[in-house]
Amino acid sequence: MKTISIVVPCYNEEENVEAMYQAVDCIFNKDLPDYRYELIFIDNDSKDRTREIIRRLCSGDERVKGILNAKNFGQFNSPYYAMLQSTGDCTVLMAADFQDPVDMIPKYVKEWENGYKIVIGIKKSSKENKFMYWLRSCYYKTIKKLSDVEQIEHFTGFGLYDARFIKVLRELHDPTPFLRGIVAELGFRRKEIPYEQPKRRAGKTSNNFYRLYDAAMLSITSYTKAGLRLATIFGSICSFISLAVALVYLIMKLMYWDRFPAGMAPLLIGMCFLGSVQIFFIGLVGEYVLSINARVMKRPLVIEEERINFTEETEKDPEEDILLTAASVEDGNQR
Repeated sequence: MKTISIVVPCYNEEENVEAMYQAVDCIFNKDLPDYRYELIFIDNDSKDRTREIIRRLCSGDERVKGILNAKNFGQFNSPYYAMLQSTGDCTVLMAADFQDPVDMIPKYVKEWENGYKIVIGIKKSSKENKFMYWLRSCYYKTIKKLSDVEQIEHFTGFGLYDARFIKVLRELHDPTPFLRGIVAELGFRRKEIPYEQPKRRAGKTSNNFYRLYDAAMLSITSYTKAGLRLATIFGSICSFISLAVALVYLIMKLMYWDRFPAGMAPLLIGMCFLGSVQIFFIGLVGEYVLSINARVMKRPLVIEEERINFTEETEKDPEEDILLTAASVEDGNQR
């Protein structure tokens, strides 16, 4: 009997965690009776009763597993790390707020059994704020044009991933992973299933302008060269225009020395314009430097405070498995 791992990242989801457990259990009993499942909740240092509820669910059902982070490690690291801890034949990543419909799981499993190693959900419409949905659409279209790598529009990470792809993720050792870009760049042949995104079942979203900006900049710095190229091109154009204007002013002043007052206004306007352009692109280059710095430091994805219902085999560090495998291969070559 095949096992399906369900990974659910949580942050202040006390109103949704137990309902998610019940919904997953119901969908497997009703639509997927021939499959086992493990349900992994990873809590990103919630401030409400989320951890207490996860502990209670784990004590009542050994199929439910919990990872409690020592602090909040961000919206990308935490779910990615939980995926690396999964042990099933495939792994489904979904949000705890029910904006990723649970009834999509059987559809994913069906396509997975048809041979697709990756099956993902694509938001074709949403019951969220219409302005936010339009803003996201503009972002996806922009990043798709700027990126050297194929980008998937309205893909949040919600989907099913075969164990072979999870193995690829374990071998990346990326301290700042962006799953949406990794799926597009390194993923196997995939199946895309459209769905309408519902509203949150309960609670308040933790997403704000800073988190959305962080996500946007991570994708830009990870998968585009456009920012740096734009700085070079725009700087060259401004330099050419500035030189042309300076030559025109010099010629006019030489020809009409007494009748052509140059004044300070053009000089000040030009200085302010060029100064603002420089500051903007210095900030953009700084974003690339921050991304490089995070990767060079190679810090762990998360630090666990507690894990529940994991056996000794599943508690093994996935990076340790890779190192042991590499050592075995090297030892065999030496022999």
